[in-house]
Amino acid sequence: MSLIPTLGLLAALVLQPGAPEAGELGGEFQPLSSPVAHEGTVHLVSMEERDDPEANYWIYVLAESADRIHRVRFGPGGAEVEASIPIGMFPVTMEGPHGIQVAPDGRHFYVTTGHGIPDGKFWKFDLEASAPVGEPIDLGRFPATLDVTPDGLYAFVVNFNLYGAMVPSSVSAVHLPTMTEVARTETCTMPHGSRVSHDGLHQYSVCMMDDQLVEISTRDFEVSRRFSLVTGEEGPLDPQMVADQDHGDHMDGGAHEDHHEHDPAPEAGDRTAHDPAGAGAHHSTCTPTWADPSPDNRFLYVACSATDQVLEIDRENWGLVRTFSTGRGPYNLEATPDGRLLVVTLKQGSGVEFLDLETGESLAIRDSSITVTHGVVVSPDSRYAFVSVEGVGAEPGKVDIYDLDTLERVDSVEVRQQAAGIAFYRMDPAP
Repeated sequence: MSLIPTLGLLAALVLQPGAPEAGELGGEFQPLSSPVAHEGTVHLVSMEERDDPEANYWIYVLAESADRIHRVRFGPGGAEVEASIPIGMFPVTMEGPHGIQVAPDGRHFYVTTGHGIPDGKFWKFDLEASAPVGEPIDLGRFPATLDVTPDGLYAFVVNFNLYGAMVPSSVSAVHLPTMTEVARTETCTMPHGSRVSHDGLHQYSVCMMDDQLVEISTRDFEVSRRFSLVTGEEGPLDPQMVADQDHGDHMDGGAHEDHHEHDPAPEAGDRTAHDPAGAGAHHSTCTPTWADPSPDNRFLYVACSATDQVLEIDRENWGLVRTFSTGRGPYNLEATPDGRLLVVTLKQGSGVEFLDLETGESLAIRDSSITVTHGVVVSPDSRYAFVSVEGVGAEPGKVDIYDLDTLERVDSVEVRQQAAGIAFYRMDPAP
């Protein structure tokens, strides 16, 4: 996983066109199966060759191993880091900012920090005031990916539980106006990814060690449906079932210190998980890492990192529709708002794949600028995909930018170590 052993306090920043440079914000800023396209030679379009963007785009990206949050602007003239802000409450440890999301009204953004004593925290920041709003609140062990409901009232955060025995974990529901955790719903082992449907009625996450997709109602915070992602056994499960509590044979039960040494996408069968129906042990086949609702809310797309596949699941009928073959280790994914493409990050393949959602065809695989590709977010105009790439060790992370018309990487900007969580903030017409 892109998870790290430690954290720090996040100072927010004003995101306005012509925002100040780093250091000026007050602080020390330093068909059932589709063919896989051939990678071939990747052509990085130069600034002289490409068409300049017709808008300015702003994103946030987190650097987990450096306790930093970066604001990146991409527009005419290319991409640049406008600010690099330290995060941290404890000067001698890292707390690992992992998940980030911007409120629908653009007034706040929210961040999870995975490492705590023992639990991680959830932060709310005022963009205009460039300051946290009140104190952060404690959630579960290693709160990770988060999403916010369209009305801005609730955040849903998966508690990944990186430490200790492989036991079922949970999803926290936080009432954002009061910053109150109103529910902690048990789902299954190692929940990952958190996305709310575009109608705001349901939240979806997957469980890496139990091969499950879990749906939670945003009205009563209860599990409303479960779906088995076991290869050959895809289909509905009892929503009231909770995976076997005894998961000691999954892994060694110890805390996992170095995220680069614990790959979340092994070869199929390398990890052992328990039968979701409680019938006994089976080998984990899918090892899911992400779920994303389609823009029209008809489908869910699930990344199976162990089998190099993306599953398309019908939300209404709760059944498998198509299976897309992908490059190595699909990790995060996002559909373009126009419903044309599915952009898939290939963590182990160190690339990005573009799937045509109408035909199921893999249009292209493009190399990332460095290794360990992580997250992706697509601009609201469906023109650009912004991809975080972790790098390895002390190597700086990067944000790669892909033109979704040409499917070429058109820019890349360096951030701090282990670029992970990424969120879109705003776009404005270029001057």
